[in-house]
Amino acid sequence: MTVQTRPIELHFWTTPNGRKISILLEELGVPYELHMVHIGRGDQFKPEFLALSPNNRIPAILDPEGPDGKPISVFESGAILQYLGRKFGRFYPEDERARVEVDQWLHWQIGGFGPMLGQNHHFTVYAPGKAPYAEKRYQDETHRLYGVLDRRLADRDFVAGSYSIADMAIIGWASGWKRQTMDLADFPNVAQWLERMNARPGVQRGLAAGADLAETLDLAADEAARDILFNQRANRGS
Repeated sequence: MTVQTRPIELHFWTTPNGRKISILLEELGVPYELHMVHIGRGDQFKPEFLALSPNNRIPAILDPEGPDGKPISVFESGAILQYLGRKFGRFYPEDERARVEVDQWLHWQIGGFGPMLGQNHHFTVYAPGKAPYAEKRYQDETHRLYGVLDRRLADRDFVAGSYSIADMAIIGWASGWKRQTMDLADFPNVAQWLERMNARPGVQRGLAAGADLAETLDLAADEAARDILFNQRANRGS
Protein backbone atom coordinates (compact mmCIF):
# COMPACT_ATOMS: atom_id res chain seq x y z
CA MET A 1 0.00 0.00 0.00
CA THR A 2 1.38 3.38 -1.01
CA VAL A 3 1.97 5.78 1.87
CA GLN A 4 1.97 9.52 1.17
CA THR A 5 4.27 11.36 3.58
CA ARG A 6 4.16 14.85 2.05
CA PRO A 7 0.92 16.58 1.08
CA ILE A 8 -0.26 16.66 -2.49
CA GLU A 9 -0.90 20.19 -3.73
CA LEU A 10 -4.40 20.57 -5.17
CA HIS A 11 -4.74 23.71 -7.26
CA PHE A 12 -8.44 24.21 -7.04
CA TRP A 13 -11.62 26.21 -7.14
CA THR A 14 -15.02 25.16 -5.81
CA THR A 15 -16.44 23.92 -9.10
CA PRO A 16 -17.69 20.44 -10.04
CA ASN A 17 -14.37 19.66 -11.73
CA GLY A 18 -12.34 20.82 -8.74
CA ARG A 19 -14.48 18.82 -6.35
CA LYS A 20 -13.84 15.59 -8.22
CA ILE A 21 -10.30 15.66 -6.88
CA SER A 22 -11.06 16.85 -3.36
CA ILE A 23 -13.58 14.00 -3.04
CA LEU A 24 -11.04 11.41 -4.14
CA LEU A 25 -8.32 12.78 -1.85
CA GLU A 26 -10.75 12.74 1.08
CA GLU A 27 -11.82 9.19 0.26
CA LEU A 28 -8.19 8.11 0.04
CA GLY A 29 -7.36 9.80 3.32
CA VAL A 30 -3.99 11.05 2.04
CA PRO A 31 -2.53 14.42 3.06
CA TYR A 32 -3.19 17.29 0.71
CA GLU A 33 -3.29 21.05 0.77
CA LEU A 34 -5.53 23.39 -1.18
CA HIS A 35 -4.10 26.12 -3.37
CA MET A 36 -7.05 28.29 -4.31
CA VAL A 37 -7.13 29.49 -7.93
CA HIS A 38 -9.67 32.32 -8.07
CA ILE A 39 -11.04 31.84 -11.56
CA GLY A 40 -13.15 35.02 -11.33
CA ARG A 41 -10.01 37.11 -10.82
CA GLY A 42 -7.99 35.43 -13.54
CA ASP A 43 -5.62 33.43 -11.32
CA GLN A 44 -5.79 30.65 -13.92
CA PHE A 45 -3.77 32.81 -16.31
CA LYS A 46 -0.86 33.39 -13.94
CA PRO A 47 2.46 31.88 -15.12
CA GLU A 48 2.86 29.76 -12.00
CA PHE A 49 -0.50 28.07 -12.62
CA LEU A 50 0.05 27.72 -16.36
CA ALA A 51 3.26 25.84 -15.56
CA LEU A 52 1.02 23.17 -14.01
CA SER A 53 -2.02 23.47 -16.27
CA PRO A 54 -1.22 24.87 -19.75
CA ASN A 55 -4.93 24.77 -20.65
CA ASN A 56 -5.58 27.39 -17.91
CA ARG A 57 -8.25 25.25 -16.28
CA ILE A 58 -8.57 23.90 -12.77
CA PRO A 59 -7.89 21.45 -11.24
CA ALA A 60 -4.22 20.53 -11.29
CA ILE A 61 -2.09 18.69 -8.77
CA LEU A 62 1.56 18.65 -7.83
CA ASP A 63 2.55 15.38 -6.19
CA PRO A 64 5.95 15.74 -4.47
CA GLU A 65 6.20 11.95 -4.28
CA GLY A 66 5.53 10.98 -7.87
CA PRO A 67 6.94 8.05 -9.85
CA ASP A 68 10.40 7.04 -8.62
CA GLY A 69 9.95 9.49 -5.76
CA LYS A 70 10.28 12.50 -8.04
CA PRO A 71 7.66 15.30 -8.17
CA ILE A 72 5.03 15.18 -10.90
CA SER A 73 2.30 17.61 -11.91
CA VAL A 74 -0.93 16.47 -13.55
CA PHE A 75 -3.67 18.56 -15.15
CA GLU A 76 -7.14 17.62 -16.46
CA SER A 77 -9.50 16.16 -13.87
CA GLY A 78 -9.88 12.76 -15.52
CA ALA A 79 -6.12 12.27 -15.79
CA ILE A 80 -5.73 13.27 -12.12
CA LEU A 81 -8.39 10.79 -11.01
CA GLN A 82 -6.74 7.99 -12.96
CA TYR A 83 -3.25 8.87 -11.71
CA LEU A 84 -4.30 8.91 -8.07
CA GLY A 85 -6.39 5.78 -8.50
CA ARG A 86 -3.42 3.91 -9.95
CA LYS A 87 -0.96 5.27 -7.39
CA PHE A 88 -2.98 4.33 -4.34
CA GLY A 89 -4.70 1.27 -5.79
CA ARG A 90 -8.19 2.31 -4.73
CA PHE A 91 -11.41 3.25 -6.53
CA TYR A 92 -9.81 2.36 -9.90
CA PRO A 93 -9.59 -1.41 -10.40
CA GLU A 94 -6.55 -3.22 -11.76
CA ASP A 95 -8.64 -5.90 -13.50
CA GLU A 96 -8.91 -4.81 -17.12
CA ARG A 97 -12.62 -5.54 -17.58
CA ALA A 98 -13.49 -3.69 -14.40
CA ARG A 99 -11.21 -0.81 -15.35
CA VAL A 100 -12.88 -0.50 -18.77
CA GLU A 101 -16.23 -0.15 -17.01
CA VAL A 102 -14.86 2.73 -14.95
CA ASP A 103 -13.09 4.34 -17.93
CA GLN A 104 -16.26 4.31 -20.04
CA TRP A 105 -18.27 6.22 -17.47
CA LEU A 106 -15.41 8.52 -16.56
CA HIS A 107 -15.05 9.50 -20.23
CA TRP A 108 -18.83 9.79 -20.56
CA GLN A 109 -18.73 12.41 -17.82
CA ILE A 110 -15.66 14.21 -19.20
CA GLY A 111 -16.87 14.24 -22.81
CA GLY A 112 -20.60 14.74 -22.35
CA PHE A 113 -22.17 15.08 -18.93
CA GLY A 114 -19.85 17.85 -17.77
CA PRO A 115 -19.57 19.93 -20.97
CA MET A 116 -23.27 19.75 -21.83
CA LEU A 117 -24.37 20.64 -18.29
CA GLY A 118 -21.81 23.43 -18.33
CA GLN A 119 -23.43 24.84 -21.48
CA ASN A 120 -26.80 24.48 -19.78
CA HIS A 121 -25.48 26.58 -16.87
CA HIS A 122 -24.08 29.18 -19.26
CA PHE A 123 -27.25 29.84 -21.20
CA THR A 124 -29.86 29.06 -18.53
CA VAL A 125 -28.20 30.73 -15.53
CA TYR A 126 -25.78 33.32 -16.89
CA ALA A 127 -27.51 34.43 -20.09
CA PRO A 128 -31.22 33.70 -19.61
CA GLY A 129 -33.45 34.85 -22.43
CA LYS A 130 -30.57 35.83 -24.71
CA ALA A 131 -30.53 32.61 -26.74
CA PRO A 132 -33.79 30.62 -26.38
CA TYR A 133 -32.69 28.03 -28.94
CA ALA A 134 -29.45 27.36 -27.04
CA GLU A 135 -31.26 27.20 -23.70
CA LYS A 136 -33.66 24.58 -25.01
CA ARG A 137 -30.98 22.66 -26.85
CA TYR A 138 -28.78 22.25 -23.76
CA GLN A 139 -31.67 21.64 -21.38
CA ASP A 140 -32.90 18.88 -23.70
CA GLU A 141 -29.42 17.35 -23.93
CA THR A 142 -29.07 17.55 -20.15
CA HIS A 143 -32.35 15.68 -19.80
CA ARG A 144 -31.15 13.02 -22.24
CA LEU A 145 -27.90 12.54 -20.33
CA TYR A 146 -29.69 12.23 -16.99
CA GLY A 147 -31.82 9.58 -18.67
CA VAL A 148 -28.69 7.66 -19.70
CA LEU A 149 -27.42 7.81 -16.12
CA ASP A 150 -30.80 6.80 -14.70
CA ARG A 151 -30.99 3.72 -16.91
CA ARG A 152 -27.46 2.75 -15.99
CA LEU A 153 -28.30 2.92 -12.28
CA ALA A 154 -31.47 0.85 -12.60
CA ASP A 155 -29.78 -2.37 -11.48
CA ARG A 156 -26.64 -1.22 -9.65
CA ASP A 157 -25.68 1.07 -6.79
CA PHE A 158 -22.83 2.80 -8.61
CA VAL A 159 -22.18 3.52 -12.28
CA ALA A 160 -19.38 0.97 -12.77
CA GLY A 161 -20.71 -1.58 -10.27
CA SER A 162 -18.38 -0.82 -7.37
CA TYR A 163 -17.87 2.70 -6.07
CA SER A 164 -15.18 4.35 -8.18
CA ILE A 165 -13.62 7.51 -9.55
CA ALA A 166 -16.41 7.53 -12.14
CA ASP A 167 -19.00 8.24 -9.44
CA MET A 168 -16.75 10.94 -7.99
CA ALA A 169 -16.49 12.56 -11.42
CA ILE A 170 -20.26 12.70 -11.83
CA ILE A 171 -21.52 13.75 -8.39
CA GLY A 172 -20.49 17.42 -8.50
CA TRP A 173 -22.27 18.00 -11.78
CA ALA A 174 -25.35 15.95 -10.85
CA SER A 175 -25.69 17.92 -7.62
CA GLY A 176 -26.70 20.93 -9.72
CA TRP A 177 -29.86 19.35 -11.10
CA LYS A 178 -32.10 22.21 -9.89
CA ARG A 179 -30.19 24.96 -11.67
CA GLN A 180 -30.11 22.72 -14.75
CA THR A 181 -33.95 22.78 -14.68
CA MET A 182 -34.14 19.03 -14.11
CA ASP A 183 -36.81 17.25 -12.04
CA LEU A 184 -35.47 14.25 -10.13
CA ALA A 185 -38.93 12.71 -10.23
CA ASP A 186 -38.02 11.90 -13.85
CA PHE A 187 -34.86 10.10 -12.70
CA PRO A 188 -35.62 8.05 -9.55
CA ASN A 189 -32.46 5.94 -9.84
CA VAL A 190 -30.31 9.06 -10.02
CA ALA A 191 -32.12 10.41 -6.96
CA GLN A 192 -31.31 7.26 -4.99
CA TRP A 193 -27.70 7.33 -6.18
CA LEU A 194 -27.37 10.95 -5.04
CA GLU A 195 -28.61 9.91 -1.59
CA ARG A 196 -26.03 7.10 -1.45
CA MET A 197 -23.26 9.39 -2.58
CA ASN A 198 -24.13 12.25 -0.25
CA ALA A 199 -24.25 9.85 2.70
CA ARG A 200 -20.53 9.10 2.31
CA PRO A 201 -18.37 11.15 4.72
CA GLY A 202 -15.60 11.43 2.14
CA VAL A 203 -18.00 12.88 -0.40
CA GLN A 204 -19.35 15.30 2.19
CA ARG A 205 -15.87 16.52 3.06
CA GLY A 206 -14.81 16.68 -0.58
CA LEU A 207 -17.85 18.72 -1.60
CA ALA A 208 -17.23 21.11 1.30
CA ALA A 209 -13.50 21.53 0.62
CA GLY A 210 -12.44 25.12 0.18
CA ALA A 211 -15.77 26.57 1.24
CA ASP A 212 -14.06 28.50 4.05
CA LEU A 213 -11.34 29.78 1.71
CA ALA A 214 -13.22 30.66 -1.45
CA GLU A 215 -14.66 34.11 -1.86
CA THR A 216 -18.20 34.19 -3.19
CA LEU A 217 -18.23 34.05 -6.97
CA ASP A 218 -21.65 35.04 -8.31
CA LEU A 219 -21.27 34.96 -12.06
CA ALA A 220 -24.88 36.00 -12.56
CA ALA A 221 -24.13 39.32 -10.86
CA ASP A 222 -20.36 39.79 -11.30
CA GLU A 223 -19.85 41.29 -14.74
CA ALA A 224 -16.07 41.50 -14.37
CA ALA A 225 -15.80 37.81 -13.48
CA ARG A 226 -18.04 36.86 -16.41
CA ASP A 227 -15.80 38.86 -18.72
CA ILE A 228 -12.72 37.01 -17.47
CA LEU A 229 -14.33 33.58 -17.81
CA PHE A 230 -16.41 34.00 -20.95
CA ASN A 231 -14.30 36.39 -23.08
CA GLN A 232 -10.89 34.83 -22.68
CA ARG A 233 -9.65 35.56 -26.19
CA ALA A 234 -10.23 39.28 -25.71
CA ASN A 235 -8.74 39.23 -22.22
CA ARG A 236 -5.66 37.28 -23.23
CA GLY A 237 -5.03 39.36 -26.33
CA SER A 238 -4.95 36.42 -28.72
